[in-house]
Amino acid sequence: MTGDLYLEAILTREAVDTSLLSPAFLARAMLTPVINAWGGRYVQSVTPSGSFAKGTANKSGTDVDLFISLLPSTPDSLKQIYLTLSNALTDAGYAARKQDVSLGIRVGQIDVDLVPGKLQTALTTDHSLYRSRADTWTKTNVQTHIDVVRAAGMQPETRIIKLWRDQNRLDFPSVYLELVVIRALQLNFSVSLAERVLVVLRFLANNFVASRVTDPANGNNVISDDLTFADKLAIERAAQVALAQKTWGSIVQ
Repeated sequence: MTGDLYLEAILTREAVDTSLLSPAFLARAMLTPVINAWGGRYVQSVTPSGSFAKGTANKSGTDVDLFISLLPSTPDSLKQIYLTLSNALTDAGYAARKQDVSLGIRVGQIDVDLVPGKLQTALTTDHSLYRSRADTWTKTNVQTHIDVVRAAGMQPETRIIKLWRDQNRLDFPSVYLELVVIRALQLNFSVSLAERVLVVLRFLANNFVASRVTDPANGNNVISDDLTFADKLAIERAAQVALAQKTWGSIVQ
């Protein structure tokens, strides 16, 4: 079996359900009453975001991301929004975990990350988010993230690298990973999936640690600062180990 056939078989196995009965939409249906009771008339929308919306999700080892957009007129501060949502989820019977800009909960057999954001103005889709780890805030645009990743068309390579990340238990946030894949492949025009994945692994092994990656929706938000130097070295070393393997089965399964 060629490398391309092997990787394509993995992608088929890991295909994500995107129907209205998918985990993402079922989780939204279950959580919307809790969210509406918490945010009331200030809740503008609750939408699947993250990997699901970008087409970079895998069936195994992935969370469902729900983005909660609040109107600019929401009176609470960003910190109050974050903390009161955490309390509302706890009161509804969910054990909420604070994860910087998101709150992680378990809905049945599904891991769900909820990201509350306040729309900056009615004329834009830019949102302000609370960052709990630094007790500060940041501006971002979830729709811009979705558009950038979807327009790049590198979903197959990204999904393989995500599986490799998960199977090696690496701390490598998905937004960061997706942007790194785009950078690694921006000048590569090979039609071979296997070769393109190797290009990404070579980038991770040789250029990743020193690369500065910024939020495409906010150049002041340096996404590469979200990992420590030690975290980056772990990714670099794992990529070097992968490149030394003789078979694809030894790299990703």
